[in-house]
Order: sequence, then structure tokens, then C-alpha cells
Amino acid sequence: MSEPEDERDTATVTTKVPARLDRLPWSRWHWMVVIGLGTVWILDGLEVTVVGSIAGRLSEEGSGLGITDAQVTGLAAALYVAGACSGALVFGRLTDLYGRKKLFLVTLGVYLAATALTAVSFSAWWFFLFRFLTGFGIGGEYAAINSAVDELIPGKYRGRVDLIINGSFWLGAVAGALLSVLALNVNIFPPSVGWRLTFALGVVLGLVILLVRRHVPESPRWMLIHGRAEEAEQLVTEIERRVEEEKGEPLPEAEESITVAQRHSIGFDLIARTVFRSYPRRAVLGLSLFIGQAFLYNAITFGFGSILIRFFDVSSTVTGYYFAVVAVGNFFGPLFLGRLFDTWGRRPMISGTYVLSGLLLFGTAWLFGAGMLNAVTMTACWCVVLFFASAGASSAYLTVSEIFPMETRAMAIAFFYAIGTAAGGISGPLVFAGLTSSGVVSDTVLAFCIGAALMVAAGIVAVFFAVAAEGKPLEQIATPLSVRSTGGGAA
Repeated sequence: MSEPEDERDTATVTTKVPARLDRLPWSRWHWMVVIGLGTVWILDGLEVTVVGSIAGRLSEEGSGLGITDAQVTGLAAALYVAGACSGALVFGRLTDLYGRKKLFLVTLGVYLAATALTAVSFSAWWFFLFRFLTGFGIGGEYAAINSAVDELIPGKYRGRVDLIINGSFWLGAVAGALLSVLALNVNIFPPSVGWRLTFALGVVLGLVILLVRRHVPESPRWMLIHGRAEEAEQLVTEIERRVEEEKGEPLPEAEESITVAQRHSIGFDLIARTVFRSYPRRAVLGLSLFIGQAFLYNAITFGFGSILIRFFDVSSTVTGYYFAVVAVGNFFGPLFLGRLFDTWGRRPMISGTYVLSGLLLFGTAWLFGAGMLNAVTMTACWCVVLFFASAGASSAYLTVSEIFPMETRAMAIAFFYAIGTAAGGISGPLVFAGLTSSGVVSDTVLAFCIGAALMVAAGIVAVFFAVAAEGKPLEQIATPLSVRSTGGGAA
């Protein structure tokens, strides 16, 4: 049986474009890519943290919303994650079809509109609707951005860059936590106004990112496969010119060439066969990593403020300070450990960060259950746990974006993010909110232990299934479906 029309080869080209991109030294051009694409995680961190920090205020009389604390940390959080899962699947498919650049502009636009409309919420149903749509835009970002970043960053830097970019979520978390302290101060803003300003800031930051992002190019790797080989060659030549001008010396000759049979698109059936039949161990790995980190992070980040208020009598106006400290610890994890994913290797670092963070979380649960913690020491424990967990969680995105063929990359990211996050990220806030809202210490201990067990289990899977992708070009980790041959030769 012949392939569907949209999957037939259109032309065959031999090129060194991937090798030319991978042999580039780090330059100002790479910084432009990182800033233009990676900073969206700051927005995600701002979004998630703001809701967790202002949950107490939104449920108070005079907020302008008829909503309960459990609805904010449970239902609204779950809807945000459900939107992100849906957006990842929809935009992941479109990203593979129409290119990285078109979609990372569209997804940011969706986020901006939905966040602006969240800020003017006048009832609970409106708030819930636009939390879903905000997540829809953010989910699309995950697929489009991780695809573009991995295809533009040289293999020897890819691990640390990807981890730090994903870890920048926590810079947004710091901003959101501190902003909530200011916005929730009723001496400065009325109860019905302050929380709206926190969402408005997300719109302002998004507009700034949009201005930078306009200058980030399409992925030359994507262009090669989709019948735009000449444009890809011209784009890489321009990038090389800029790098040579900056470094003041010519670049070494790229050696490896590939022959690519170009296609307009790849069908769902071929994507599914490739991911699950050709790479079943990698599929299990991706699901395990995402489920573990999604349950832990979506539960804790949405519910941390409520725990401080309920069990340690911390005022809702100052929970942001505590969360800011935790967020800094989270960012330091990928920042300081990221380089080791490229030097020590993926398998020891992925498995190590997952297992260690899970064991530390078990210890935190025991201390909490024994009544040995206060608000400060609880925060300190979370800092230590999440220092390692954040590096592991970031490596989940790195893993699924580099271990599958290029034609399936955005859709693979979207699928594993959506399934893993739906399993852990929707159930996490709902289970966590249900357990912690009871006010019973043993229920909260159980919530901690569930998250810890899932992290340890994912780490054990990584011991056996993680791929030694450190320092390797993407084409060596998983040969693109369109590649017909590799070797030296044509430019």
C-alpha cells in the first residue's frame, strides 16, 4: 500500500546543515535563542506560583470572586493543567506540520489573551475558563519551544541549556511569590484589585518576550525535511557569518552529511508506530519521568501556600516570602547540576536526581508527621528536596525532546507531557487539595509520600532505560525517519 499523499517524499537532498549547527561555538546568537524562547518558562512559573500564593486571598470576602480555597488549589489548578495537556497535543501536531516559529508566536499570543482575561474575572466560572485557556497556550509552548531549542543548540551544550531553560520556571516563581506579597497588601491595593495586578504583570512580560522572539529563526532541521532545504542552507550560512564575526576566526569545516527524503508532513499512525514500536523502552522512560515530576510539582506548587496557612498559621499576605525561598532553591538545582548532565551523563544524573529527591521527600514527610517542623524548617526541607527534584523534572523535558526522531519531536513532547501531566498533574492537585484541606496531619503526610514514591519509581526506571545522549547530535540519538544515508560528502 502506498503512503498517503502528505507523507510521500517530495525530493532528496544531501546536506551538512545539522553538523554545521552542532559544531558552532557558543555565541551571542545562541543567547538570543535562549532569551527569546526560554524565558516563557518564567511566565509559566509566574502563573502557577501566583495562583498558589493568592489562593487564600481569592477565597476571602471582598475578592470579587465567589470561590473557595480548595477550588483555587484543586479545581482551578487541575483545569490549568488540563488546558496545558490539551494545548500541548493540539499545538504539538501543528508545530510538526507548520514549523516551530509560527507556532511559538501563536502559542504566546494565546497565553497573553487568556491571562489578560483572567485578570478581569468577575465570577468563578470565568476564572476557571480562562485558567484553562491560559494553560492551553502554555502547553503549546512546551512542544514548540523544546523542539526549537534542541534543534538550534549544539549537542555539547544541549543538556545544561535545556535544563536551565526549563528551570527558569522558578525565576518566574520567585517573581510571582514576591509580587503576591505586594499585591495582597490591603494597605496598598483593595482585596479585589491586588490579585488582578499579578496576572496583568504576566501580560506585560509576555509582550516583552514576544518582541524578542520575533528575531528567533525557524529550525533549519525542520526546514530541511519540509522542502525548504535552500532556505535552511542560507539561514545556517548567515548564522555562521555572525558567529565568525564575533569570534574573529573561521569556523572548522563540518564533516558529517546526511541525505534526506523531504516530506510535507508525517501522519499520526507513523508517529505512533515510531514511538511505541521502534522505541518502547524510551516511551516507558518518558511516561515515568513525566508522571513522577508532574504529580509532585503540580500538587506542591499549587498547594504550598495553603499548607503554610493551615498547619503553621502563616498569614496569606506573607506566604509569598516562603515560596520565593523555595523557588530559588528550585532554580539553583538545574543551574548548578545542569552541566553534569552533559559530563557525567544522562543516566546517572536523571536517575540520581529522581531517587534522591524522592528519598528526601520521604524524610520530610516523616519530620512533618512527627511534628518536628515549623514554617521555616518546612520551607528549608522543601528547598533541599526540590533542589534535586527540579533538575530531575527539567530533565524529563530534555529527555523526550531528544530521544525520538526529528519528525516526531514536537508531537512526542506533546504526547508525553499531556499523558504524564494528565496522570500526575491533574490528579496531583485534586488529591493533594483533598488531603491537605482536611487539616489532618496524617492526610498531608500521605500526600507527600505519594509524590515521593512516584519520584523514586521514575528514577529506578531511568537506571535501566535512560539514553546516553550527552554530547551527541540529535541525528545520532534517533535517526530521522526521512534520512536515507549519512557520511561525508556534499555540502
